[in-house]
Amino acid sequence: MEPDLFTAAAEDRQEKDPSSSPLAVRMRPRILDEVVGQQHLLKPGSPLRRLVEGSGGPAGASSVILWGPPGTGKTTLAYVVSKATNKRFVELSAITAGVKEVRAVIESARRATGGYGKETVLFLDEIHRFSKAQQDSLLPAVENRWVTLIAATTENPYFSIISPLLSRSLLLTLESLTDDDLRDLLRRALTDERGLGGALTLPEDAEAHLLRIAGGDARRALTALEAAAGAALATHEAEITLETVEATVDRAAVKYDRDGDQHYDVASALIKSIRGSDVDAALHYLARMIEAGEDPRFIARRLMISASEDIGLADPTALPTAVAAAQAVAMIGFPEAALTLSHATIALALAPKSNAATLAISAAQEDVRKGLAGPVPAHLRDAHYKGAAKLGHAQGYVYPHDVQGGIAAQQYAPDAVRDRQYYTPTRHGAEARYADVVERVRERLGRTGGGADPS
Repeated sequence: MEPDLFTAAAEDRQEKDPSSSPLAVRMRPRILDEVVGQQHLLKPGSPLRRLVEGSGGPAGASSVILWGPPGTGKTTLAYVVSKATNKRFVELSAITAGVKEVRAVIESARRATGGYGKETVLFLDEIHRFSKAQQDSLLPAVENRWVTLIAATTENPYFSIISPLLSRSLLLTLESLTDDDLRDLLRRALTDERGLGGALTLPEDAEAHLLRIAGGDARRALTALEAAAGAALATHEAEITLETVEATVDRAAVKYDRDGDQHYDVASALIKSIRGSDVDAALHYLARMIEAGEDPRFIARRLMISASEDIGLADPTALPTAVAAAQAVAMIGFPEAALTLSHATIALALAPKSNAATLAISAAQEDVRKGLAGPVPAHLRDAHYKGAAKLGHAQGYVYPHDVQGGIAAQQYAPDAVRDRQYYTPTRHGAEARYADVVERVRERLGRTGGGADPS
């Protein structure tokens, strides 16, 4: 028997007794117009829409790889295809299937195409779990269009999927669902006959908590709603209260409004705790932001700013650590992103601190705003165009690499700020080494006086 995505027996059971299936399964969209979010992938003429509509001809639907966080609709889109298309639909999971199963599906697809003119759509979930050899076994079928592949992955396909398979497929990126998307989904589940059929109401505070819990994951939102609804019905309540949601999902509602004061207050407290080197307080505020469903990319951006604003050259590894954390967060998302954010927060909180880089650029910008600019010294101007030499550009310029020590004692700044010193390094951490260097260089350049203050 072919491993069909949704077997006839399961569908028959669901039709006779809908409550036997989880709410997330019962509320799964049946047509593309019921899908929430991912509208950038569902426009007229898009690969997914053409696949659902059965577009053929010389420019038939291509194989696609769906990449996105959990709960964003990868399996749902495959389900819609299975319900809408007249093609054979076969599912395999990379967790349990191997090369033998892949080859069996491909051979069956070739027979169906040759004998009955019936095309096959293969949905392969968790494709990143396939080894290189297992992915190689798909290539002939995809290239010759014996099957139309729909592969789903939560991991970056550029790292987890072989290049030949990527080049033969369209990569479609799914985005985390917005609060508006999930709100529509929850309200539909409350009223739809396939869901709770209007048996319960959901106050705004309970709904907001479910949205925080979900973190952009539709499956998580519906699972939490189902658990809370079950508890409410068991006690004959008419609504799903915030207390019921908290009790059923064992997660307290964090006082945190992502669009209000709490958003900025907690973010400010996180950065100030890092600046003050209180690693425990920093982790507390980080945990509050995570538990409240804050966008991990927002947290990562704040950490990158902190690395330059409050640490700078006192620990030159701080900024690369924060940037790496931001890149990792974008690739993996929650819940694992919490580990990466914790890693970066601890590193920044315990790093030696210096705001010298912040003060330096602030002082330089202030001078420019005051009009202290002036022309670039002639010997530093561009001389790569015709006529530049006649203007005296680059004449007298000393190439530092031709000088012993690599430091050419010549004027670099405009006359208006010739003796300004914007950067005042601290003796904290690694910046002590830069303090020695800048002192030696300025002496070599003959720039031993004059701070940033024009007075």
